[in-house]
Amino acid sequence: MRALLKPAAAPGLDLADVPTPQPGEGQVLIKVLRTGICGTDLHIEGWDDWAARSIRTPLVLGHEFVGEVAELGPGVREVKKGDLVSGEGHIVCGNCRNCMAGKRHLCIRTIGLGVHTDGAFAEYVLLPEANVWVHRHEVDPDVAAIFDPFGNAVHTALTFPVLGEDVLITGAGPIGIMAAAVARHAGARHVVITDVSPYRLELARKIGVTVAADVSNTTIERVQRDLGMSEGFDIGLEMSGKPQAMQEMIANMRHGGRIAVLGLPAEEIAVDMATVVTRMLTIKGIYGREMYETWYAMSVLLQGGLDISPLITHRFGYAQHAEAFAAARSGHCGKVVIDWTRATLHSAS
Repeated sequence: MRALLKPAAAPGLDLADVPTPQPGEGQVLIKVLRTGICGTDLHIEGWDDWAARSIRTPLVLGHEFVGEVAELGPGVREVKKGDLVSGEGHIVCGNCRNCMAGKRHLCIRTIGLGVHTDGAFAEYVLLPEANVWVHRHEVDPDVAAIFDPFGNAVHTALTFPVLGEDVLITGAGPIGIMAAAVARHAGARHVVITDVSPYRLELARKIGVTVAADVSNTTIERVQRDLGMSEGFDIGLEMSGKPQAMQEMIANMRHGGRIAVLGLPAEEIAVDMATVVTRMLTIKGIYGREMYETWYAMSVLLQGGLDISPLITHRFGYAQHAEAFAAARSGHCGKVVIDWTRATLHSAS
């Protein structure tokens, strides 16, 4: 089968022929239809310090995907051939304390699809049945391909109740914008998102945020005043990983405010603990998706009319992978999707 492979410990990827995996006990072989490019994939493709420490080559990349079930291994009971499926890319041990308690997203032995084991940037991918999410209702394949990052957004946005609340989101990357769409759909009063990218801020406006603020020329405090807010934001969603964003979020929360943090910082962040303590703020880290409560929520939100398709701005065939990765790296994009049923697409948007 054709696969997008990291052949050696160096920058770049190869489109190569590799053996098609065969399903073993409890495993499902999936014919891949679409994949989404994640920031993790960019790290691996560029071979930065994190990738050099974390990745063993050769490796097939990719963990955001949708596909059709092709073959079933012995013992598979619920998944059927022909099912349209996405996959939970965190493969857990099932035996640690958290797994045994039903908190699989906190497994201490998590294996990452496309990071620690061959992934979905290929014509076929293999997953345990427990990691296969069957789409029981009609869904656009492009949207189904980005259920993984959509799940990050849903997990973060719904960690704390947002109905009637004022929500601040720092970081208008694709996950931040999807989180804004979720908060708005779930009944938030004001949804404010900040960034310094005019492209990303305009994309956020298209999904209906109250304010998309360019913090290179305005302040969050000024946005509060313009909206008539007197005490600060109720809920904060930190999606950027930038120290200044976290610091400004803490400074603009109301007393008793709650912050969910998804953004991974590349450097240490100095936190004003005096403000956290005296305002009795709650700060919670978010990683991945709750298995499988978040997945249920994702499907229900889409059934309820939430539309995240505007976030998919670029589409490429699998032979155009270099162009796809360049688009994703440029920042002038939302989600970038690769079509594994066609080598090239005439339109890349």
